[in-house]
Amino acid sequence: MTGRDIEPFQSALEIDALSVAFGGLTAIDNVSLAVSPGEHLAIIGPNGAGKTTLFRAISGEQKVDKGRVSFLGADVTRLAPHRRAQLGLGRTYQVTSLFPDLSVAENIALALLSKSPRRFSSWAPIRIVGEFSDRIDEVLASVHLGARRDDVAEQLSHGEQRQLEIGLALASDPQLLLLDEPGAGLSASERAVVGELIIHLPEELTLLIIEHDVDLAFRVAQRVICMDHGAIIDEGKPAEIRESERVQAVYLGTG
Repeated sequence: MTGRDIEPFQSALEIDALSVAFGGLTAIDNVSLAVSPGEHLAIIGPNGAGKTTLFRAISGEQKVDKGRVSFLGADVTRLAPHRRAQLGLGRTYQVTSLFPDLSVAENIALALLSKSPRRFSSWAPIRIVGEFSDRIDEVLASVHLGARRDDVAEQLSHGEQRQLEIGLALASDPQLLLLDEPGAGLSASERAVVGELIIHLPEELTLLIIEHDVDLAFRVAQRVICMDHGAIIDEGKPAEIRESERVQAVYLGTG
């Protein structure tokens, strides 16, 4: 099943009464939400609100105690992370994870190889780069790194490494992409570049974004959810959330 199989009125992702507890601590408390195909949804909230645990439950890295996760109309609650990835669920992480000694193109080539029938065979980076050259160029153009194609990944700036990580996720051709704090640790100018990159991702790609920089979150999202103590306390358009008294009280501040 692909995103093209989804009717416009159906959800790309549905979470129904999801709960996760660690001992006596409830990390996710009866959370329900639906994300439309192609929607950009940002999740904000203070530290400990449950945002990352929710991402881990969606991606399959965290087992849930109650509730259901449905992706592209299929119940994936008990599926392993790699099975969800095969269905089209991609994710980035707060800490950039690249192959620092390989070139930018070789990093993308390995991500493309992971979707290839030859993914378990022996490989040579140069040969793989040649085989996937056109697709590598497409991915790098989408993350504004075409000019750095042959540079070693560790030579990139922190912001460029973040762009490359998003490129690795895009190389797997996801239908839903979870972006975990894409602006973390970036300068204002680097966040601006990443923001533009996110805004101009393919329209059919559904995005869930955790981001502490609320200006960045409000800029790239069509809808925003605010969490606190494992629960959703408000949701709406960015302008509505910015003016929400509940959100101001727990996260944005009342000033």
